[in-house]
Amino acid sequence: MKLIEGLETRTSIRGFKPTPVSKETIKKILHAASRSPSYTNSQPWEVAVVTGAKRDELSKILYDLAASGAKSNADVPAPKSWPEAIDSRTKVHGAKRFEALGVGRDDTARRNELRLQNFKFFDAPCAMFIFMDKSLGPWSTMDMGIFIHGLTLAAHGLGLGTCLQASLANYPDAVRSALNIPDNLQLVVGMSLGYPDHDADLNKYKSTRVDVDSFTRWY
Repeated sequence: MKLIEGLETRTSIRGFKPTPVSKETIKKILHAASRSPSYTNSQPWEVAVVTGAKRDELSKILYDLAASGAKSNADVPAPKSWPEAIDSRTKVHGAKRFEALGVGRDDTARRNELRLQNFKFFDAPCAMFIFMDKSLGPWSTMDMGIFIHGLTLAAHGLGLGTCLQASLANYPDAVRSALNIPDNLQLVVGMSLGYPDHDADLNKYKSTRVDVDSFTRWY
């Protein structure tokens, strides 16, 4: 797969086949992503790869917290507000995704059921949790984004799918405890990884992108 093709065809996957992903393949993805650029070559990323019984154990922990209504204490807080144009895009995206699934605006039970699928990793056999030291600042946060995008592209290039999930970072203390992660590491995001099930209903909706000229000034 050519790089441009990969950038243009990568999409978030929310339905996976049960086929395991080999450790060799996961290491290949991590190795490729580790070539991502970072400020002064600081390489601030740290990754926890979770499969098998530990994956099932952590999934249950997170699912039970979310299902019980436990309040999020994410290390990276969600935005309190968006500029108008961005707010409109996020709302349209959410509405179209539910519409594609045939879920009505008032169907709170079904919407909650779909929300909880996050904590089952959408049935993906592998989950990744990406951390960085709590002492680091905005430059390292930018580096983390570059690295995380590298993960998604490397996986896509090998025929796998990914879904970046802020929800998996809602309960960082539980994740750190379950995986014996030091307290000095903040959980940035979680990611489900596996072979896409293209027949899954959750994969039928494809998000759109704004036109290049809408975010570019030409001089």
